[in-house]
Amino acid sequence: MNFDEFTGEVQHRLELPATGEAVRAIRATLMTLGQRIPEGNAEDFAASLPMEVKWYMTGAVHEHGQRFDWSEFVERVAEIEGVDRPDAAYHAQVIMDLTSTLVPPSDLRQLRDMLPESEDDENWGKLFTLVDADDGDEA
Repeated sequence: MNFDEFTGEVQHRLELPATGEAVRAIRATLMTLGQRIPEGNAEDFAASLPMEVKWYMTGAVHEHGQRFDWSEFVERVAEIEGVDRPDAAYHAQVIMDLTSTLVPPSDLRQLRDMLPESEDDENWGKLFTLVDADDGDEA
């Protein structure tokens, strides 16, 4: 899948009127996710994505390996994308669902393992809501 196909699919799934809005959603989600996980893991996860999309996650414009919870993730995505928190959370879920179809399952598992769920760290599993729903459809 190339960049145009990827952004077109995001635009379609999110029912956004313009490609630029899809690009902002992709950039906000993957840039923020790239900030949360270590650089090497971001490189591994993004390796199967279109080059332009990969850059959002691996670019040197941010520090990798920051510690923040799901709530902070959604807040950062909302701020970058310029949408409210519920839309930002949903956009991130849709983008994660699409990326999960492009990356090897082992890389997706590794990403999930880096986003622990505990009483102190609000539920990162929400990021994978649609991915998990797709898995349930196959059963």
